[in-house]
Amino acid sequence: MLDMLTDRCATMCLLVNLALLYPSYTFLFQLSMSLDIASHWLHLHSSMMKGATSHKTIDLSGNPILRIYYTSRPVLFVMCMGNELFFCLLYVLHFIEEPYGWLQVLLWVCALISVMKAAISVLHLITASRNMAALDVAERERERAAKQQ
Repeated sequence: MLDMLTDRCATMCLLVNLALLYPSYTFLFQLSMSLDIASHWLHLHSSMMKGATSHKTIDLSGNPILRIYYTSRPVLFVMCMGNELFFCLLYVLHFIEEPYGWLQVLLWVCALISVMKAAISVLHLITASRNMAALDVAERERERAAKQQ
């Protein structure tokens, strides 16, 4: 859990700096920060409420995209590395007057990965919201049953 917290904090610091360097994209950086924090927090919270020992423990019968994301180390690595590299490249390229072509290509590849990672974050948010709603309904049903006895 500490690794997730440090990852979120480091990424947010980088995104705040990018918002200063690219003011016309500030809203997108803010949206990225909000989505990242909200989806990870709700995913972690719903996992713990369901009794999971780790936020990376996933119901294998659940969403196939999240299943691949969490069970394939290469996929998880590429998604996380590509997302972070996209933001790092934006930072570095701001200070390079004439960047090499391969850096621009790498930026676009990482941009696609970053968009896919954002889509997975939205999926996290939806799945975790549904899990929390189901837990809430079950808790209310237990309370109603206890009152009727």
